[in-house]
Amino acid sequence: MSKQRTITALLLGDVIGQPGCRALFIGLPQLIKRHRADIVILNGENAADGFGLTEDLARQFFSLGVHVITTGNHIWQREEIRPFLNKDSRVLRPANYPSPAPGQGSTIVDIAGKKVAVVNLQGRHQMVPIDCPFQVGSALVDKLKKQTNLIFVDFHAELAQEKEALGLFLDGRVSVVVGTHTHVQTADEKILPKGTGYITDLGLSGPIEGVIGSVASIAIERQLTQIPLRNEILDAPSHLQGVVCSVDPDTGKTVSITRISENFGI
Repeated sequence: MSKQRTITALLLGDVIGQPGCRALFIGLPQLIKRHRADIVILNGENAADGFGLTEDLARQFFSLGVHVITTGNHIWQREEIRPFLNKDSRVLRPANYPSPAPGQGSTIVDIAGKKVAVVNLQGRHQMVPIDCPFQVGSALVDKLKKQTNLIFVDFHAELAQEKEALGLFLDGRVSVVVGTHTHVQTADEKILPKGTGYITDLGLSGPIEGVIGSVASIAIERQLTQIPLRNEILDAPSHLQGVVCSVDPDTGKTVSITRISENFGI
């Protein structure tokens, strides 16, 4: 009997407002078909005009073929999403928020006859001081490994050193660790020594011109004046950025990881 083929995962960076949504609606079906993706995971915390996520957008993403939506610190900026976090386990919030917070930080979905777990964690450096992502993540991974070796982790964090440390901390225990939050794609995709696929930041699903998806003139004025001006999403042609990973379904180890960044011109 032949060995089952690898599981192919498409992981995409933070969806940035309407430009990011447009690129997703046009480009995601093409990417799924081209890479023969079995599972699609994306970070949706900036999808609603740059801040937060709505139930309507989440449902639209699912209709495009997304299996799990991860988030981060901006998920709380749309109060209407909070009941949905308790209702639909496919939308995650970071697991290391204290337990009274609505929603959950991990889920398991059935992909090609295999159970696949997705974990969402958030960093603490230069962010709110929530529970330790290393301790919470480790305990959660131990629990999930009783059900599956296929575990994907989105670590929503500011500093590269924190992301790299978590990747190496979980190396060999999870299939893939990807970073989100900075909206700038890094060029360090690799397979860590014990078999975990890794990249420090997936990048964004949105406009790569400007400043992390926002209007450059406002971002520059903020730096010059130190006035906390609200960012505005740049309405420009958008990229879909992330990685495609092939994972052995038996061992849970990554076989290959490829960085992608495609402009869909809309």
